[in-house]
Amino acid sequence: MASHGSKKVIYAALIGNGLIAITKFAAATITGSSAMLSEAVHSVVDTGNQGLLLHGIRRSRQPPDRQHPFGYGSEVYFWSFVVAILIFGLGAGISIYEGVQKLLNPHPISDPWINYLVLGIAMVFESVAWWIAYREFGKVRGNFGLFEAVRRSKDPTVFTVLFEDTAAMLGLIVAGIGIAIAYHLDIAFADGAASIVIGVILAGTAALLAYETKGLLIGEAASRTVISGIRMIVGHRKAVLNVNEMRTMHLAPDDILLALSLDFRDDLSAGQVEAEIQGLESEIKKRYPEIKRLFIEVQSQKGHDRTITEERRRTRAAAQEH
Repeated sequence: MASHGSKKVIYAALIGNGLIAITKFAAATITGSSAMLSEAVHSVVDTGNQGLLLHGIRRSRQPPDRQHPFGYGSEVYFWSFVVAILIFGLGAGISIYEGVQKLLNPHPISDPWINYLVLGIAMVFESVAWWIAYREFGKVRGNFGLFEAVRRSKDPTVFTVLFEDTAAMLGLIVAGIGIAIAYHLDIAFADGAASIVIGVILAGTAALLAYETKGLLIGEAASRTVISGIRMIVGHRKAVLNVNEMRTMHLAPDDILLALSLDFRDDLSAGQVEAEIQGLESEIKKRYPEIKRLFIEVQSQKGHDRTITEERRRTRAAAQEH
């Protein structure tokens, strides 16, 4: 489930994009600029996307029920993926279509200064929203580079807004250049070409967001720091002979499922093993509160190895049949 900081980022982008969309549509209607119309559509799509992200956050906070015993945390991932599809389908598609139409039927732009004023105001709004998103993302970024931090991030809401705002500012720059060339150099097709470039920027942004959110949607493991920390906790337990297997999966940004297969000493009684499991669960959850669900399987190392070997044999046999 997304944090309070995530919602602050989304609300800032929602308000900014809503106001920007209105002014862009007004400017596009007055001046007849295709690039400005593409930017207006872009802002409308971004506004709708922020609404979908907020909807995803709200849905993710529903308590578990019989049909969804692990809760609804993955709703955040699903709606972030939908946002990426909408950026591509609506934002990029309409921008490229409008640009092609302008190339086929070029017409001059009237009064470009209205466009310049609107683009300048939009750049201010977008810059503020971008800075809020960048600052929030920086809180969880650590010492990693931007793209490495995005790859490691388990909360898509913040980096989705960050990427949207980055694409928006690039689009504003392209729109301004296209309008200036079309009006001052009397090259009418430059406005349409700028619209196509904006569409390409949006398509690239959508592809990157879809790639990152797809991994979260199908299930990503916890960070290496969390995994190594769990191994250290288990390794300090004298009752545990071996960690046969450890599997983790993010069900939401702050909701991790952990499954452990452990080999305990043979001289322990059933009651002692139960006490060890209870102690392990308490210590792990205290150290990593994001681990909401923990399952520990008691199994000898030899038994586990036989099980894994049998599973691999069945997998190979099934693959050969197909």
